[in-house]
Amino acid sequence: MSDKRTWLAIETGGTKLLARLVQGDAIVAEQRWVTTTPDTAEAELLAFAGHTPLAGVGIAAFGPIVVDPAAANYGEVLATPKPGWTGANLRAVLERELGVPVAVDTDVNAAALAETALGAGQGCASLAYVTVGTGIGAGFARDGRTLTGALHPEMGHVPVLRFEGDSTPSACPFHPSCVEGMAAGPALQRRLGGRALEDLPADFAAVADYLGQFFATIVLAWSPHRVVVGGGVMDVPGLREAAAGRMHVALGGYGVGSAAGAQQFIRPAALEHAGLEGALILARQAAARVG
Repeated sequence: MSDKRTWLAIETGGTKLLARLVQGDAIVAEQRWVTTTPDTAEAELLAFAGHTPLAGVGIAAFGPIVVDPAAANYGEVLATPKPGWTGANLRAVLERELGVPVAVDTDVNAAALAETALGAGQGCASLAYVTVGTGIGAGFARDGRTLTGALHPEMGHVPVLRFEGDSTPSACPFHPSCVEGMAAGPALQRRLGGRALEDLPADFAAVADYLGQFFATIVLAWSPHRVVVGGGVMDVPGLREAAAGRMHVALGGYGVGSAAGAQQFIRPAALEHAGLEGALILARQAAARVG
């Protein structure tokens, strides 16, 4: 007998909030809102769910956020520049109001789950998902589980060595030379002044180098079978390929197994809403744990 239970998948972002109701494998309804305050988000999501009997809820969330299910404040947003969100706990509110298990993980971890199950990582035992947009984040999934610890990976803030001749100030308020500060969207706006990245070879080379160093760090730390990349910055023509080449330069020929040396080791994301698809997986996992 096919599973006809109904699930609620949610993705919270700095600018948008997405929700999807799924019955079995069929999408019943989908909605998008502008991200404003936690109270508004809670009201919108509860109204969207209505009186639909749910089996579970999954949230793919922006961070920093507590993702340890054993923590008393599981789901709480930690210090963030997003007004009103520090200390908010959407997960706890939805679990209380809807009366079903609600799981939360980072948007990049959720995307890693989804791309492994349904997208560019199918057939891989482990996968790192990287997004390069307004910020830089990375998540890791292996055998249907994501990488978390006391918090969750904050890979966008790993340090990178400055590209020769590049004196552009970091856009990160915390670090003078982290990959997010040197290669995310705000950093590119600062260095380009509105011009197209592909029109500035020196900046293109610098950004490719920073991302290549970043991918090398992921290979050395996590040893994934594949890296899948998304985010608006990665749409720049030729950037993914250039960064892959710089990754090999950064690795310096060090033996890291056959996976990182394979053609298409770094691939573009295949799913339009990987975070939302991952949230659905989280919802089903949450229900399985209590059922």
